[in-house]
Amino acid sequence: MNLNWFPGHMAKATREIKEVLPKVDVIIEVLDARIPYSSENPVIGTIRGEKPCIKLLTKSDLADPLVTQQWLDEFEPSDLTLALATTTKQPEKIREVIKMVRRFYPTKAHGPKGVTAMIMGVPNSGKSTTINVLADRVIAKTGNEPAVTKAQQRIKLEQNVILYDTPGILWPKVENPDSGYRLAITGAIRDAVTESDDIAFYLIEYLLSTYPKLLKDRFHLETLPETPLEFIDTIGASRGSLRSGGRVDLSKISRILINEFRSGVIGRISLETPAMAKKERLETERRVAEKKAKLEEAKKKKKGSRQEQSEKKD
Repeated sequence: MNLNWFPGHMAKATREIKEVLPKVDVIIEVLDARIPYSSENPVIGTIRGEKPCIKLLTKSDLADPLVTQQWLDEFEPSDLTLALATTTKQPEKIREVIKMVRRFYPTKAHGPKGVTAMIMGVPNSGKSTTINVLADRVIAKTGNEPAVTKAQQRIKLEQNVILYDTPGILWPKVENPDSGYRLAITGAIRDAVTESDDIAFYLIEYLLSTYPKLLKDRFHLETLPETPLEFIDTIGASRGSLRSGGRVDLSKISRILINEFRSGVIGRISLETPAMAKKERLETERRVAEKKAKLEEAKKKKKGSRQEQSEKKD
């Protein structure tokens, strides 16, 4: 999926983050535990510098616990990074983030200004809910739609920690098509700008190969259809999602399947592993480099053509 959903407020938020960042001691990056690689904003990596970072894997109760542990191991190889998997069902665990922030600056934590942290994340990653738990009051608006928070705010937490909230931001272009699909499946992108049947086909193809037992259990199937289309037709017929003529309503059953995944009804599912991410990252870098080289070659040819035309005129 070629994804380019970058509303104006996201561009503004990115600029404001860069302006405030010098005042920040620690970055809290909120990642969806089902897609830690795809929800990791590359913009943060470029502007973070040497600032300590806490990778907060939210919605871990919806993710495969074995895969989540793999990600926790992947994210904590250095002294500048800590990682924690959380869920709204365990608010006390979310509050551990405050102690983690202080751990990076134990002396400053007892000083007059305290420690400052900035929390960032893609839309609908659970960032606003996390803030409300940390603040122990309703500070940020929450919702299942992406892009709920639209402006920065400064929040005083307990234990002498100051938190800068930021709107959920994506980046101008998602280069990895698989990441585009995963962001859409988990709801980081508005459903209105994606095709539900296209998203559902990608999801079902992945689940058929990776979580077949969950599909059998959820939909009471002895054997699984071989293709996403056959699966959707089977489930659509059993659910009565039919149009005139007895045809399955593809859009309706696709939305049902996506919503059942998002709510965890199908089961605890992770859409990517560290091994998958490593492979996709290398492939994306190769493709981007190739695209850049072709663009440079096209510019050279265009420049040469202009020079040739100018010489002919002379």
